[in-house]
Amino acid sequence: MSNLNGVVDTGAEHIRRWLGVLRDDLLTARVDPLPPSMWLRWLPHGVVWIVAIVVTIVELVQLHELGLVPYGIVVPVALCHGGAMLLVLWRPVLGWWTSLAAMVVGAFAVRAEMVVGDGTSFTWPWSSAGLVGHVFVLLLLALRVPTRVSVEALALTALVTWVLQGWIGARDYGSTGGLAVILSAVVVVLGIALRGRREARAELEQQTTLTAEERARRTLLEERSRIARELHDVVAHHMSVISIQAQVAPHLVKDPPDELRENLAGIRQNAVEALTELRRVLDVLRSEHPGPGERADAPQPTLDRLETLVENTRAAGLTVTTEVTGDRRPLPPGVELSAYRIVQEALSNVLRHAPGATAHVTLAYGPHALRVQVVNTAPTREAPPSAGARHGLLGMRERAVMLGGTLTAGPWSGRGFRIEARLPVPAPSVTDNLPQDGTA
Repeated sequence: MSNLNGVVDTGAEHIRRWLGVLRDDLLTARVDPLPPSMWLRWLPHGVVWIVAIVVTIVELVQLHELGLVPYGIVVPVALCHGGAMLLVLWRPVLGWWTSLAAMVVGAFAVRAEMVVGDGTSFTWPWSSAGLVGHVFVLLLLALRVPTRVSVEALALTALVTWVLQGWIGARDYGSTGGLAVILSAVVVVLGIALRGRREARAELEQQTTLTAEERARRTLLEERSRIARELHDVVAHHMSVISIQAQVAPHLVKDPPDELRENLAGIRQNAVEALTELRRVLDVLRSEHPGPGERADAPQPTLDRLETLVENTRAAGLTVTTEVTGDRRPLPPGVELSAYRIVQEALSNVLRHAPGATAHVTLAYGPHALRVQVVNTAPTREAPPSAGARHGLLGMRERAVMLGGTLTAGPWSGRGFRIEARLPVPAPSVTDNLPQDGTA
């Protein structure tokens, strides 16, 4: 007996849960506007308005002229059928209830006015105009609400139609119940399919956007890692110099005090530990396979190798001219390395994306900054497809920002292109050895 009571309680709980879901799905008037068309923004709304007006007028004529229903009932029913099509644009579930209620009221009104034996007949329980309106309502409903709600609305439509035609019945009418159920099922399936297609397309676009963002983020991280690997030699050199100077300094002073020895020993110890940690970080960042023509232990280039870079670029078929202005002097290794890489990447971009163009490289030494400019003329032919990731500008900008500088890139002289970087440098010292060559 207890088992039977448990089964009954479980079944009652499932029924209550199902009725709760049904209530939440269909007993609602929430706003859910119809999205505008991608091509003609208000085309769907305009079509629905036109069809709603036509349905209202035809419904008035059919119910009054053929169904012999008085205007006191015909007008509200016709307005509800047409208004439901407009209401469903914003409140789909409420619009569906309005259309279904209008059909029920109209069906009972026609049934009460049917005349036996005069040779007249009328479609029942759905009028043709009311059926067209309800089909539109179900289609718009299925386009926007979850599939479960669409199926529930279709099931209740079929249930009401069966109750009116199969259970209550009427006399001397043309049956429209079967046609109504079939058309309703077709438009609901169509609406569900279109809605699924739209959601799949939106999800695909979202995934594409996320993939592009992730690719850009990964490229940025890879470029930063490459910059960090290149700057290792620069930082390691300075740390080594600090360590050696701290070790030698006590021997340059006669009878240095113990405090000085201890401080210098602490400086040297800290420098050695920092260099050890720096090498450990480099082991994490180092590429297992260096790029073509590069060695993992190769020294990092400086602006002294700029002419060699230009000659190699000329050998690849690009006409390049260079110009150096201002007082040329040795710069911090990080600045020289970044300037060299910016010129290298800019010339590579010209080779890839502007075949037949000429390039001009300018290095302008100022008292507080080095200005690097690479401009190229318009290409003379179409560029072949490039397999690169097209993130060269990102790496150049990262190098400039890392030094506290700026980089701008954009069109120049028609179809040409210009890249200009400003890299801050300390003011020249009076002890600097200034080279005598000014222009390369």
